[in-house]
Amino acid sequence: MKRFFLSHFLALLLLHLSAAAQTAHNPIIHADVPDMAMIRVGDTYYMSSTTMHMSPGLPIMKSKDLVNWQLVNYAYDTLANLDALNLTNGQSTYGRGSWASSLRYHQGTFYVSTFAQTTGKTHVFTTKSLEKGPWKVSAFRPSYHDHTLFFDDDGRTYLIYGGGKIKLVELNADASGVKPGTTEQVIIENASAPSGTQGGLPAEGSQLFKVNGKYYLFNITWPRGGMRTVVIHRADKITGPYEGKVALQDKGVAQGGLIDTPAGKWYAYLFRDSGGVGRIPYLVPVTWEDGWPVLGENGKVPETLALPASKGLIPGIVASDEFDRKKGQPALPLVWQWNHNPDNNLWSVTERKGFLRLKTGRVDTSFVMARNTLTQRTIGPECTGFTVLDVSHLKEGDFAGLALLQKNYGLVGVKLRNGTKTIDMVSAASGKAETMQQVPLSQDKIYFKAQCDFRDRKDTAQFFYSLDGKSWQPIGEPIKMPYTLPHFMGYRFGLFNYATQETGGFADFDYFRIENKLM
Repeated sequence: MKRFFLSHFLALLLLHLSAAAQTAHNPIIHADVPDMAMIRVGDTYYMSSTTMHMSPGLPIMKSKDLVNWQLVNYAYDTLANLDALNLTNGQSTYGRGSWASSLRYHQGTFYVSTFAQTTGKTHVFTTKSLEKGPWKVSAFRPSYHDHTLFFDDDGRTYLIYGGGKIKLVELNADASGVKPGTTEQVIIENASAPSGTQGGLPAEGSQLFKVNGKYYLFNITWPRGGMRTVVIHRADKITGPYEGKVALQDKGVAQGGLIDTPAGKWYAYLFRDSGGVGRIPYLVPVTWEDGWPVLGENGKVPETLALPASKGLIPGIVASDEFDRKKGQPALPLVWQWNHNPDNNLWSVTERKGFLRLKTGRVDTSFVMARNTLTQRTIGPECTGFTVLDVSHLKEGDFAGLALLQKNYGLVGVKLRNGTKTIDMVSAASGKAETMQQVPLSQDKIYFKAQCDFRDRKDTAQFFYSLDGKSWQPIGEPIKMPYTLPHFMGYRFGLFNYATQETGGFADFDYFRIENKLM
């Protein structure tokens, strides 16, 4: 009898574990991955997203199950060589750069398009392999806002774009530019109308899909006093007429489109503003009724999904790095992005084996205008980033350390003043950089960590230092991490070194490590 109950218990346990392994939770990625565009090619899903002023840019991610994603490439290393993108001559492009992208697969070629206020152009990147490249690049004016690239069944190619008033323009067949002689036309006069209220954010974020011969256009609108809302219009012809309706209004989860599985299930991929961690992706089940996609469960975004459980965001979206490069490995893994275009003469992972070296080549007046800050995302609901650096080669006025980058940034680092080193914690919570605490430092090796707590929109962080990597001391004060539009992205960990008086110094970072918990 005992053997029967034991085997019965083990069977129930295995059943429970099996069910848990097939249960995903929203958000599917608790990190800043906004403006997603998604396609499926066979049994593989690909997704593009927005990283604006970061370099390289326009990240490409890959998944086999819609839940577990891995960075596999970027559409470009450098969007353009401009002062604003290079952080030169006092210019920057925080919150701009390249915005929402469109991702398509057509006749054996992948197309990734985006638009940039910074360049005033629409950019189209094409490749036979999203993961390996190479990329062919086309760019043309104007910068078509929040466009969706669409290859129709009749061989014609279009962009649908705009805010509030949605327009269509025809492109060359290969999407390399606007088709000569074509003119733009308005296809929806007021795409916000189905949400029923005036004001707020006009409908934008267009993504177009064709299902069973009908065209379905997804947009986001944000009625004044309301929440981010999904609006869908449908038509029998791409030029219209379109009829529209509100498709989802729950938790502010909105902006995205449709994806189907090989088994014939449908989902909407959308995102939600989530404070300091950024804009985070959700999946919502879709059923079809009377030729309309119906989003959610009884109009709500479910907490769980009948999809495989997440294995975590480490190392697919963020990852630790020992900076120990073997022959043939890339200089930097894909999880890293520079804040704006880097000066590649001023960093190295080979000059000192096992270290990232950040060198100074000019004098800067502020952290946000300094070049060569190396970043990667923070992740929720909580995370900790660690680094250790050798500051024996700083020059007078140099400041090097660990950052949490956004407009209201926080820093912990070593500054050399009058030949003396101090550990400084700096906060820009007030809108300007203020040193909150200084601690004398008499050694060249120093450990830093930053804890980020995004639980229940707490959005706070605390910096620490250690002289031996074992005993940690808090420094300064906790910082609040608000999401601000000037930067338009979630907080990022950053490794930095910049000069304020003279050039030629450098800092060596032995590693960066990230954990998905407070430590």
